[in-house]
Amino acid sequence: MESSRRKFIKIAGISALGLGVKPVFNVFASSEEHGRKSEIKKSKDALTAEQWGMVIDTRKLTTAEDVEPIINACNKIHNIPDHQNKNHEIKWIWEEEYEHAFPGKENKYLNERIEHLPFLVLCNQCEDPPCCRACPTKATFQREDGIVMMDFHRCIGCRFCMAACPYGSRSFNFRDPRPFIKEKNNEFPTRMKGVVEKCNFCAERLAVGKKPACVEASNGAIAFGDLGDPGSEVRELLRENYTIRRKQGLGTGPSVYYIV
Repeated sequence: MESSRRKFIKIAGISALGLGVKPVFNVFASSEEHGRKSEIKKSKDALTAEQWGMVIDTRKLTTAEDVEPIINACNKIHNIPDHQNKNHEIKWIWEEEYEHAFPGKENKYLNERIEHLPFLVLCNQCEDPPCCRACPTKATFQREDGIVMMDFHRCIGCRFCMAACPYGSRSFNFRDPRPFIKEKNNEFPTRMKGVVEKCNFCAERLAVGKKPACVEASNGAIAFGDLGDPGSEVRELLRENYTIRRKQGLGTGPSVYYIV
């Protein structure tokens, strides 16, 4: 135990001083220590944006049956383990009640429709992500297009990022997840025990010209696009509809909007 503690302090100290080596590359991404640029191997059809954002139309997702295919699509392509023990559950996108998703907006006279809607929640890909500031090894970092990424190999499992995230959008692998993957997707890396993970806006799919899996499985209930482009679908939806964001008052700048 003492040896492990010393090893962690040594690694964290080196990272804080900026003397560490460049991040270990995972199988689909690379990153540079200075500037935190991440360049996934992109095809000529890659989708790009100034700032990626998502708009979820809760009017089109009214039951658990509506959101289940969306969650399953994400779980399948990202090799998310199916742990029966809820204490070991890994979540990239999942269902929450309004009072848990938007605790600051709850009131006893809340509209009954809103109160019972299944809200899909995920990493908000914040404009100012506190998780990135908290990570001592820079295993979690932000790309120029706003996506907050994870370098699974560089993560030391300290869980500082989990403590910093106000949305509960990160999960920790308390045990080896690989035996609990029902159907392995060889195009996405599996993780190991002791690593934190979360939604990455399907960065690996954007690199080959595909939209996120949750968007494709939503039958039009989830829009995805460039918040920096006034003519994009997401900006059009934001102009035409009233939307809310999770814990907006914290100043993190969530990039996921909800039409209510």
